[in-house]
Amino acid sequence: MNRRRFIHGTGMGLAMPFIAKGAQATKIKIGQIGLVHAHSRGKLGAIRSLKDEYELVGVVEPDAGRRKLVSGVKFISEEQLLGTKGLQAVAVETHVRDLVPTATRVVATGRHIHLDKPAGPSLQAFKKLAADAKRQKLAIQMGYMLRYNPAFQFMFRAVREGWFGDIMEIDAMMGKMAGAGMRKDLAEFSGGGFFELACHILDSAVFILGKPQRIHGISRRTQSGEKDTFADNQLGVLEYEKATACIRCNHNDPFGFPRRRFNIAGTKGGMEIQQLESGRFTLNLDQTRGDYKKGSQVVQLKGGRSYVAEFTDLAKVIRQEKNLAWSYEHDLIVHETLLRICGMPLD
Repeated sequence: MNRRRFIHGTGMGLAMPFIAKGAQATKIKIGQIGLVHAHSRGKLGAIRSLKDEYELVGVVEPDAGRRKLVSGVKFISEEQLLGTKGLQAVAVETHVRDLVPTATRVVATGRHIHLDKPAGPSLQAFKKLAADAKRQKLAIQMGYMLRYNPAFQFMFRAVREGWFGDIMEIDAMMGKMAGAGMRKDLAEFSGGGFFELACHILDSAVFILGKPQRIHGISRRTQSGEKDTFADNQLGVLEYEKATACIRCNHNDPFGFPRRRFNIAGTKGGMEIQQLESGRFTLNLDQTRGDYKKGSQVVQLKGGRSYVAEFTDLAKVIRQEKNLAWSYEHDLIVHETLLRICGMPLD
């Protein structure tokens, strides 16, 4: 297989069990609830850019200050949005604490959802949401931003096709330097920075290795006190029959962005992705695979955020042109694993 065919085949052909109902040939009517999530304006921009795929019905945002940050869209109430005839999908981009309750109301009206991460502090509430969506054959597309990154798509396919043999280890890290405002906001949840940020790389690790046999979490509060209870230095360790995964999250790192990485090693090769969204990685192979030679080589694919690819894929799922690559069951495993690492209750 040549290099071009392999790269273009990595994207969205991962076979998983979800197929949406109700194929449509016209533009998909979609709305967005919330402009508060860190990804919200990027997601809205992606939807607006896909003019051949989507008709943006409107945006729900009660805060006047946030509404001023976006121009050229129609602001409506949630009741108006969910009462729109022909509405097929909603992007949920609220405060983390409100993500699942909002998505639950949307699914109750029979609409597909793009749900940003993480899936809230309650595992039981997320389980109920997933069950309701599955019963109605509605998509839940989680907003883990690395899923559609070309380097990660390449990695998923290489793993699936056996290029790296048996996977032995994953070493991944996401960090940043959190200021006082961010520390205060993220301290809302006892799971700290890992809960809000490292869920991206946890999602990829679980997609590759599956449900872990044992889960360990370590959290440190380096500036703990009455005014700062933020868990800012954390480590999650996943144990499997043959493999281990170590996932770090540090919010005291002034070089956190360039140091972000996802490294995978198996019995026949592996990959080292750093910086995560750069599209650049080192590919290690014990034998030639198509146009990729034996040994180590640097590969450069398209970098940047993959929100457009995300919503392009969602449109195909809604039109029943393909399967969604990440199942309800996978998303639940990721969320339970996340809560366990963070020491948060499973209620």
